Amino acid sequence: MKKIKKPSDIKIGVIGYGGAYNMGRHHIKEIMLTGAIPCAVAEVDPARRKVATEDFPHIETYSTVEEMLKKSEANIITIITPHNTHADIALKCLRAGRNVVCEKPLAITTAECDAMIAAAKKADVMLSTYHNRHWDGVILNAMKLVNEGQIGDVYRVEAHMGAYGKPGDWWRSSKSISGGILYDFGVHLLEYSLQILNDDFTEVSAYAKKGYWAPQTAWKKDGNEDEVEVMVRFAKGGWLSLNITHLDSNPKRGIMEVTGTKGSMVMDWGFVEVTNIMDGKTTITRYSNPEAQWPKYYQNVVDHLVKGSKLIITSEWSRRPIHILDSAEQSVKKGTAIRTKYH
Repeated sequence: MKKIKKPSDIKIGVIGYGGAYNMGRHHIKEIMLTGAIPCAVAEVDPARRKVATEDFPHIETYSTVEEMLKKSEANIITIITPHNTHADIALKCLRAGRNVVCEKPLAITTAECDAMIAAAKKADVMLSTYHNRHWDGVILNAMKLVNEGQIGDVYRVEAHMGAYGKPGDWWRSSKSISGGILYDFGVHLLEYSLQILNDDFTEVSAYAKKGYWAPQTAWKKDGNEDEVEVMVRFAKGGWLSLNITHLDSNPKRGIMEVTGTKGSMVMDWGFVEVTNIMDGKTTITRYSNPEAQWPKYYQNVVDHLVKGSKLIITSEWSRRPIHILDSAEQSVKKGTAIRTKYH
């Protein structure tokens, strides 16, 4: 891959500048902290293009991806669009010789990820996913405690999110657009879990409840599942469960529970709580989470492009949670466990 001489030679392009969470602005401001220069925005909505020029007065705006690729000097492009568009847009950018960052998830299917990875290798450019939550305070805290041996050898992770309530009518509730109920925060929880278990996965089973909320939403038959449970088997004997729900009237506390040979820990947004039993005595210790360190994502990307530093969130790492979710989809359809192609 051709090195870029200095951070200011990195020209930032963003595809998608929608109003939800103002993610386009967030991405540009965060990568600017590294010294990179905002260059271009592609957005179909003229009102949002206007907002982009108000946010960044010297930025170029385009109504299509093709026009931006043809006319702009952007050499790193961040894709912030609905999930089912990631692969198609990324392939256009990669084949045009641009480095690409995709908002998570990288794509919806393993095949899409494979095509994107192959295109990046052929063009000799970078492909990564914006897994900024790799640097969330909760996972930084949990990994510190695991590495210190506070709960012994980890063998089980239970990840869960959701409660009882009808999902909204935005695109994230559409199965065909979003990929399903697992593809939003489920991807983050899987990325946490893969760090903690630190092992190859080998098999995926999944179970889904469908059809309760979907008919009550704008998406009808294309609505997401009401709840999905995924079980993942790992090579060294550990396992992972992931549950995302809109039907649970009595949700578990926290977002993850991690169990090891010497204790267990509950992970929550403000703290990680460790429970140990020694000589019949139970000890519960709560550790406050540090601040998140999200800017480290783009700093690593820029260091990779300029200095040749090792890329932390590689495309292969990004494919791992997608391969689990894609395998889960196949498991639900076939009613059987799926042996994984990647690990």
